[in-house]
Amino acid sequence: MSDPAPDPAESRVLLRTATARDATLALRVLEQAGIPALACPDVACIDVEMRAGAGTLLLAEEVLGEPAMLDVMEQLRRQEPWSDLPVLVLARPGADSGAIREAMERIANVTVIERPLRISALVSTVRSALRARQRQYEMRRLLAGLREDDQRKTEFLATLAHELRNPLAPLGTALALLRHADLPPDAAQRHFEMMDRQVEHMVRLIDDLMEVSRITRGRIALRPEPLSLRTVLEEAVELSRPKMEGHEFSLEIAPGDWMLTGDGVRLTQVFANLLNNAAKYTPRGGRIQVRVERVPAESGPGSVRVRVRDDGVGIPATMLPRVFDMFVQVSSTSRAGQGGLGIGLTLVRSLVEMHGGRVQAFSAGDGLGTEMVVELPLAEAAALASTARGDGLPAAPDAPLRGPILIVDDNQDAANTLAMYLDVLGADTEVAYDGVQALALAGRRRPAAAILDIGMPGMDGCELARRLRADPANDGLLLIALSGWGQPDDRERVAAAGFDAHLLKPADIGRLTALLQKP
Repeated sequence: MSDPAPDPAESRVLLRTATARDATLALRVLEQAGIPALACPDVACIDVEMRAGAGTLLLAEEVLGEPAMLDVMEQLRRQEPWSDLPVLVLARPGADSGAIREAMERIANVTVIERPLRISALVSTVRSALRARQRQYEMRRLLAGLREDDQRKTEFLATLAHELRNPLAPLGTALALLRHADLPPDAAQRHFEMMDRQVEHMVRLIDDLMEVSRITRGRIALRPEPLSLRTVLEEAVELSRPKMEGHEFSLEIAPGDWMLTGDGVRLTQVFANLLNNAAKYTPRGGRIQVRVERVPAESGPGSVRVRVRDDGVGIPATMLPRVFDMFVQVSSTSRAGQGGLGIGLTLVRSLVEMHGGRVQAFSAGDGLGTEMVVELPLAEAAALASTARGDGLPAAPDAPLRGPILIVDDNQDAANTLAMYLDVLGADTEVAYDGVQALALAGRRRPAAAILDIGMPGMDGCELARRLRADPANDGLLLIALSGWGQPDDRERVAAAGFDAHLLKPADIGRLTALLQKP
């Protein structure tokens, strides 16, 4: 976002001299030096013009006693914290006067210049005062930017919990269906696959939100593979379907695979975000359209353009250049109360550009709908390959698991569920909910492996790991850390505690079972 154009009034010199002749001479000198100035006929004029903006005041000593100076001094006293308007006083030669002493006591930023003075000295002093004033304006812009950023982040945190519930909607529906309907295995499997995808989306989203700075620096790691745009769009529609209920939706895509090379989860996130926005800002009963078209090229496969169009509230023209900036939310009556993190479109732009594409926003204005256009390069023929993802669920281990396995987590549901899963795979598990209970169990059972939560109250996972390692009877014990903390210093602390592996919650079950297999 560029800074607004400076107000010329804020860089001018407001002057009140002892005589009209002095004013004419001062204006001529400043004009020749390229310094804008305004001569005021009285101090009351200074008081009025200051409210419109000033770079510095240039006052003769003789005018300091005018009654209106009290209003000027009061205005100077009530300046904003960033402001300290320079005041230059042209003093008569000789001893300090009472008026000057009073001005210096009541006005903070006063410079006294004794007359007569050289023209070069006057110009130099005025320029120095104006440069100091410019630094104050820079501080004002910085403070305004910090306030705006703080407001955006406050709104971001206030709505974070709401936005994270998006993937929970299809998960909750699927769980209710599986609980109350006697589905055949094939039908249930489809719901399990969908739930697995939603959990994966949620995990990836949380990872990004915990490190917003990674997003702005483009440090998100992609997992590129050959994939079908059709599949990406279908999964995005599935993810966004709860929000689009009550809207008229259509997807126009010509036959064919429309192959890309990219991160399927990330691209699904891009289009789900655009669909969510379209649904959020389109009144119930409105239309949301997705249209796919090829953009030919002189050589190579060209690119594909995906248009996500709605007939909703639209975007004001003044906001279109900023809609992809971090934490920006469009302010308009029609959008009031819609919420939103102000991070979604920033993610969209970052992820699309990381895939070698671009995204643009179009709208004719308030109430006239919005169109988001994403353009992505199509894959070269050599990159086309099978895009079957399988069912997305972890396969059964190809070797038996070592045991006993000690699972320690103060979240009892998490510990019990993980134990149940490992038991299904044939493992022998023990569960503890705190460090003291875990040490007692380890003394009795002598586990071959232990999965420890790091963030437990009291004795945390790192301290528990150190105590387990200190016992010679646990020689050869496999220690796996399971934590929601994954910053570099967290990983260093985990490694220093003696862990063999560090998994982030929710654990990658496939990797966990691979670690637990007998060597």
